[in-house]
Amino acid sequence: MGMTIAEKILAAHSGQKEVVPGQLIECATDWVLCHEITTPAALRMLEERGMDRVFDPEKIVAVPDHSVPAMNIKAAKMYQKLKSWVQEKGIRHFYDVGRGGIAHVVLENTGLIKPGQTLVSGDSHTCNAGALGCFATGVGSTDLAGAIYAGKVWFKVPETMLIRVTGELQPGVTPKDLVLEVIRRIGADGANYLVMEWVGDTIERMDMEGRFTLTNMAIEAGGKTGIVAVDATTRAYMAARGVTPDQYTEYTSDPDARYKVVIDLDASKVEPTVAYPHIPSNGRVAGQDRIPITHAYVGSCTNGRIGDLRDVARILKGRRVADGVQMIVVPATQAIWKQAAQEGLLEIFVEAGASVSYPSCGACLGMHSGVLGPDDVCISSSNRNFVGRMGDPSAQIYLASPATVAASAVAGYISDPREYNPQGTEAAD
Repeated sequence: MGMTIAEKILAAHSGQKEVVPGQLIECATDWVLCHEITTPAALRMLEERGMDRVFDPEKIVAVPDHSVPAMNIKAAKMYQKLKSWVQEKGIRHFYDVGRGGIAHVVLENTGLIKPGQTLVSGDSHTCNAGALGCFATGVGSTDLAGAIYAGKVWFKVPETMLIRVTGELQPGVTPKDLVLEVIRRIGADGANYLVMEWVGDTIERMDMEGRFTLTNMAIEAGGKTGIVAVDATTRAYMAARGVTPDQYTEYTSDPDARYKVVIDLDASKVEPTVAYPHIPSNGRVAGQDRIPITHAYVGSCTNGRIGDLRDVARILKGRRVADGVQMIVVPATQAIWKQAAQEGLLEIFVEAGASVSYPSCGACLGMHSGVLGPDDVCISSSNRNFVGRMGDPSAQIYLASPATVAASAVAGYISDPREYNPQGTEAAD
């Protein structure tokens, strides 16, 4: 019996010819990604046990991103702990405040993480990197401590869900709508501890930004990770970062690989989708209910990339954010912020009445830069809409694509982005 991409990567990193779902393995980690929220807890575990070492300082990437610049003294202390550890251990891959942004988006652009590798981090959206054809997953602080100390982690080999998407996405429909539709179909636990492997001609035509959005939200369906096989698009993306094919290993699933579930989806039938409170699987077609909003948020590791900001700018150009709506745009990294400025996107946002914030996780997890108050109603391009996720427990959070967020900000209520033409100057008839 053949193996999937994920099984092949795990076999190679556990020193075995093959692995099977359910098997417990000790897996070598190529990279450990650290940020200021979960890493200090892992470091304390190591220090308390006299195990204060790093398995390889060249294989650690550290990016403070959740609460930066520090919003209070507690946040400042967590940042100080991460930074002092980085300096003490000689960790070179440190993307400090003003040089980084959201860790997952920073990492994907460095060229450090490569196809065929393994990555762990104390953050559930580490599966983001799976779009590069690697096995990337979030772990708890205890496993993170082990990975930092030994460069290894225990896994139960997961089964795989094959998601085959064919056909063309219609104008106004984005990869975010696609992944929300899949989660709506299978449920918030539909991929519990499964690898979500994306295939099909729709995926083959999709750019890397769209693929990152798909794999990023595997965890919202309970998945262990998401993954996309390496192809010409992946190779071109790596080449643009100075990485050539001889520097990584490409894995593809065997024709007779075992899949727990197979999902077939016609992309042409996917519509702009909004996940209603309080779970990402509660998806409905955008605009079917005229729900007034108080906040519109664009950003996060799911949808704060340059393509997302361009989508927003196309709709906001020549328009104004509705009275009574607070719109916040958060470029995912410092580099994306700079590019958006050079392209004139930030000026469009400001002219429309939106606020542009510093690259960070920010309000996505209710830490700062737009935290919701009692009874606020927010439409967000982030990944979770759990009770209290972005602030007060009484706030309502609706998840959508950046285009849908922008259209809703202009209308003042949840709207279908297809009502706006691509130039963003006039509403369509």
